[in-house]
Amino acid sequence: MKSVRIESCSFGTLVINGKPYTDDLIIHPDGKILKPWRRKRGHQLSMDDLRELIDSSPEVIVAGTGVSGGVIPDRNLEEDLSKLAIEFIAAPNEKAIKVFNELVQEKRVGAGFHLTC
Repeated sequence: MKSVRIESCSFGTLVINGKPYTDDLIIHPDGKILKPWRRKRGHQLSMDDLRELIDSSPEVIVAGTGVSGGVIPDRNLEEDLSKLAIEFIAAPNEKAIKVFNELVQEKRVGAGFHLTC
């Protein structure tokens, strides 16, 4: 498995393993990065927005909801993912990065990050 470490985040940029990204993105548990990531309803986050990530069999999905938390997960998203045995953690990017970097050492973690708002 490819080792992924998110090094820093600022408005509009996320640095992963030394490489800056300027588009919203998905990180698969195997380290593959998918960009740009577009949600069907902009600043709402739904199961459909995470489908490809869900199909990669993560134990945990971390959602970086933006610099100030502008992306809002659907009301039932955490419960729906739990039914698939996937833990879901959503937080503004700074906190989401800390959680991701800790969990990726011990679990199959996937993530989605909104880089603005």
